[in-house]
Amino acid sequence: MALSQTTQHINKTQHCKTLPGLVSSQAQLCRSNLELMQTIIQAAREVKKVCQKTFADMRWNCSSVDASKFLPDLERGTRESAFLHALSAAAISHTIARACTSGDLRLCSCGPIPGEIPEPGYRWGGCADNLHYGLLMGSKFSDAPMKMKKKSGSNANKLMHLHNSEVGRQALRDALVMKCKCHGVSGSCSIRTCWRGLQDLKDIAMDLKTKYLSATKVVHRPMGTRKQLVPKDIDIRPVRENELVYLQSSPDYCSKNDKLGSFGTQDRQCNKTSSGSDSCDLMCCGRGYNPYSERVVERCHCKYHWCCYVTCKKCERTVEKYVCK
Repeated sequence: MALSQTTQHINKTQHCKTLPGLVSSQAQLCRSNLELMQTIIQAAREVKKVCQKTFADMRWNCSSVDASKFLPDLERGTRESAFLHALSAAAISHTIARACTSGDLRLCSCGPIPGEIPEPGYRWGGCADNLHYGLLMGSKFSDAPMKMKKKSGSNANKLMHLHNSEVGRQALRDALVMKCKCHGVSGSCSIRTCWRGLQDLKDIAMDLKTKYLSATKVVHRPMGTRKQLVPKDIDIRPVRENELVYLQSSPDYCSKNDKLGSFGTQDRQCNKTSSGSDSCDLMCCGRGYNPYSERVVERCHCKYHWCCYVTCKKCERTVEKYVCK
């Protein structure tokens, strides 16, 4: 995630030395494919933006990602760390797959045309997102730190991160859908040209958020001839391939605590009428909240004119909002 802070355009091999947080195999990948590295930096920025938007209604709102390096809550193998590794792995492969389609990467092009025969009125065409190349190169980069023998960190953490990264990539595979464009006289859509395209990253992030909410706590214990991650509070069974897993419980994120990596929820906006995670009761952890007024300008009294435009006036009103004490 430190790559999201990078402002330099990577177009020379010596730039790879200046990128923060790369292990040797990632730096080697950078030197051999500068275009790919620029795409990965773009993915890191997208992870930060999408994560914060996805968790805007919760106590942990991805603020830990803003730091130049992971804060303690993300280093300890928490549920939040599980989500972030899954989203990062999905985002890197997603961004690479789409860069192939848009022509931003010269070493790849459109994805393959599906082998199955389309239904009558449909035909394969367009330019599919190259998911295969995205997954291939994305996993090479994402998994490199966990596959280094001398990399610091416990084996349990490495196994956890590898598992959650693969959960993220599986969510990406599930997000490959058929997209079509209509053709025909006067928009009759008598023929549809279709291709395989990925859903937006924000949709994949929402799927991973659901997995985050139901994530399984695991322990690292001997299973047969080697140690594996197994669910802690359930009868011994293998970890499922589609579930996020974590090793350590998270802080409650109510109060600021630098040692735990919690920013707290003081001054966070809350929703007085909600009963969900963004409610003032839950967001403010029972501390109460302060109201404040804000003036907003909105479009109003809109009229449709034939043909074909809309005119609107601007109206100002005062809304009451609330922040946690």
